[in-house]
Amino acid sequence: MTARITFLLLAALIACAMAVVASQHKARKLYVELQKEQSTAKQLDVEWGQLQLEQGTWATHARIERIATRELQMRLPGAGRVEVVQPPRAEGQP
Repeated sequence: MTARITFLLLAALIACAMAVVASQHKARKLYVELQKEQSTAKQLDVEWGQLQLEQGTWATHARIERIATRELQMRLPGAGRVEVVQPPRAEGQP
């Protein structure tokens, strides 16, 4: 009887040890994956900043005006051709 209990305890001990090893291995793999994803996130954050700077450069007033005059041959209209339109008033405003 004691040999049987000893054998069962030994089997349970081996099973627990294998479970610990497997869980540690999985934890290490997940940590490595986390590090890779954090590195990718940092790279994407840097790229996002660069794209925002580039968008700001492309949208500058001087660049748009230069393209409008040179490439599209657009000119400012004369003072007599400018018409100022007032926005409609909301109800209850003077």
